[in-house]
Amino acid sequence: MIVVNSASIASKLLRNDAIISSRPTSSSVKHLAYNHQDLIFAHYGPRWRMLRKICALQLFSPKAMEDLAPVRADEVGRFVRELAGKGDREELVNLSEGISGCAADALSRVVVGRRVFGDGEESREFKDMVEEMMNLSSAFNINDFVPGLSWLDLQGLVAKMKKLHRKFDEFLDRVIEDHKARLTETADEVSGGGGGGRGRHNDLLSVLIEAKEEAHGEGITLTDADIKPLLQNMFAAGTDTSSNTIEFVLAELIRHPDLLSRAQQELDNVVGRRRLVAETDLPNLPFLQAVIKETFRHHPAAPLSLPRIISEDHQIDGYLIPKGATLLINIWAIGRDPIAWPEETLSFRPDRFLPGGQHERADVKGNDFELIPFGGGRRICAGMNLGMRMVQFMAATLVHSFDWRLPEGQLPEKLDMDLSFGLTLHRTVPLMVRPVARLEPEAYL
Repeated sequence: MIVVNSASIASKLLRNDAIISSRPTSSSVKHLAYNHQDLIFAHYGPRWRMLRKICALQLFSPKAMEDLAPVRADEVGRFVRELAGKGDREELVNLSEGISGCAADALSRVVVGRRVFGDGEESREFKDMVEEMMNLSSAFNINDFVPGLSWLDLQGLVAKMKKLHRKFDEFLDRVIEDHKARLTETADEVSGGGGGGRGRHNDLLSVLIEAKEEAHGEGITLTDADIKPLLQNMFAAGTDTSSNTIEFVLAELIRHPDLLSRAQQELDNVVGRRRLVAETDLPNLPFLQAVIKETFRHHPAAPLSLPRIISEDHQIDGYLIPKGATLLINIWAIGRDPIAWPEETLSFRPDRFLPGGQHERADVKGNDFELIPFGGGRRICAGMNLGMRMVQFMAATLVHSFDWRLPEGQLPEKLDMDLSFGLTLHRTVPLMVRPVARLEPEAYL
């Protein structure tokens, strides 16, 4: 196991990463991730390139992001109105739970064209299912290190993985069958109305279903068996990581009232107080974007990159990385690398990303290896554009729309920031706050 803890070594490995672009096999990949049939854990090769091409050109292209902007705006606006109502009643809100539910509903509408979660309880059950998947995937499993004992399942982890996989598989089956029924119903309505064509839904699952009819190079085609693993990737990776990051943005701003005030002032100057934030406002919010970059540095959604396997012996800085070794990039440690971040390394300082700051040109798109929350190289997160858009938009809207009051007697600087570590980072204690509306009443209508 090779662990990279510095930006300089990560840069040397990821700039030319063909020999470290495949994934190792493990119990969690076999039993939870459809045995390498998804995009995230697929082995590097023609099939992976086909799945990646579909994501880049059809699922997460700039046009797809623009087409689905009204869906994200509708869900975030709905959440804001719900918070405003609770704020009027001076209720404490579990913001962790609310953000997670909003992110899940927004993603489900983007992916399958409808909310797949009913009340808060159903959304909470899904979040628990995703968290269990992340925890099981990151748990130490003796079967992966002593394969001869795997038949015994000494820790009972494989049994838990199989049970969770069945739950996830049944959930995805329901989603796909419901979607197909709605496609058929729409096609019948169009045909009955004299249109003669089939109905087209503006969601990612419809795009995948239509992509089955196309060739994608190298003699590879998309099949029904590929769709469920891709949906699992989008639901599991898209909800947990985005909602956690948004929660950390709010928590850090609450801990630093001066930064919250600056962010709100910027938003007021750009947006005003008579409407909610629109996605078109985001490029005009450099300070808020700096806050989000600093949040990614301090609280990367995945503290360790997903594992890669070395396909041939490789020399780097005088060290031999042997063929067959597993490689991890320690994104959490790189964000605290004092060589990469010499100025107040452990302080939360968004100004480092503003003009005149040491990292004013740094972005999170995998080109600046001191800040790689989405990874880098060939295996960089395929859904980065959607994730960034959702984090920026929801964080901006929540910061702009409300002041945040902590429970009586709790000081901002004493806010509990303890973490639960796994494949993803979670705050251990839910963020309990009282939202106080700060916009004109018509903005919440």
